[in-house]
Amino acid sequence: MDEVAVAIADPVRRRILSMLRDEPLSAGVIAARFTISRPAVSRHLRLLRESGLVRDELVGRQRIYRLDPGPLAPLLDWLTGLATVDRWERHLDALETEVYRTRRERRSRGPAEHRREHTA
Repeated sequence: MDEVAVAIADPVRRRILSMLRDEPLSAGVIAARFTISRPAVSRHLRLLRESGLVRDELVGRQRIYRLDPGPLAPLLDWLTGLATVDRWERHLDALETEVYRTRRERRSRGPAEHRREHTA
């Protein structure tokens, strides 16, 4: 998961992943879409390949890159766990239920009984 997080930390690599989401592309086509040097793009592609986020295939003299979103799953699960408020919602719902139950019990006992409870 750490390797994937490092890979997506860079905006150039995130842009490459977005491009590959739409279609497989050759290294040359990817490099042509950036103002940075081809060797710099190649280093980004290598890091993405090593993290498992992209797969490459040699087709003739061209290296074609494809997105492999599989390694994102553990990171996505972890991020979803951080963003999930479901656990807190359940606790707050239980608290709300308890508050309403307590109020209902006090109303059903009547004011005289409630006063005796607090003066004793």
